[in-house]
Amino acid sequence: MHKKLLIISVLFSTILLVNISCDDNSRSLGNFGIDIATVIPESGGNYTLLLDNGKKLWPAASAVEYTSLNKERVLLNYTILSEEKDGFDHYIKVNDIWTLLTKNIVELNAHNEDSIGNDPIKTNAVWVGGDYLNISFHFNYGGKVPHLINLVENKTSTEMINDVIEVELRHNSFESQAERLYEGFVCFDLKPLRQNDVDSVKLSIKVKEWSAQSDRNTKEIIYDVVYRYNRSKNVQTTAEMPIPVITSNEYY
Repeated sequence: MHKKLLIISVLFSTILLVNISCDDNSRSLGNFGIDIATVIPESGGNYTLLLDNGKKLWPAASAVEYTSLNKERVLLNYTILSEEKDGFDHYIKVNDIWTLLTKNIVELNAHNEDSIGNDPIKTNAVWVGGDYLNISFHFNYGGKVPHLINLVENKTSTEMINDVIEVELRHNSFESQAERLYEGFVCFDLKPLRQNDVDSVKLSIKVKEWSAQSDRNTKEIIYDVVYRYNRSKNVQTTAEMPIPVITSNEYY
């Protein structure tokens, strides 16, 4: 396990030097692109891939064995093999693929509030990609009990105000000692928040963060984002995003 994580860390250090996009650099067998994608399971154990910009990919070849029975988010290393073909934007070769932690939004109520927790955390970036809210974060970890990370609709608080859905990023450290700073990445499925009469919803995401690198000094951060859907391609125009961290045993 530790050896695998070390290899991944070295790989990500290399990835930082390349352009993370679907462009001409990934169109020859000697080059590759890096993207976040959603896995779409198909019949017979097959799967296709949907990028956050709406492009559909068919894995015509693969250097790794991967079988997904669930719709999940992944970090994809791939090489483009063809232009538009058979209803797909590209045929690709999958060079490597890593699962990203993918979760549903949880309803926060009086019965689960203690287990959900409300310990401070440090967010690096929050953005909508495809049908998911992607969050890069840091947390202090003591190496004993895995931490819990959730996005919740707080039913103990107010309901929607001014057509904005209020949610909270919640963290339970299980009283872990702050021995080391770890980086995490999680994707939350936003599809259940869709409304039939509009093509987008506004989200206000509340985060309890620590300040000055101390869990004792906290502040409230609000991220306002828009989730757009019912469009042919949900193109994202945000700046370059951080490279996701592979799901590990430190959080779930």
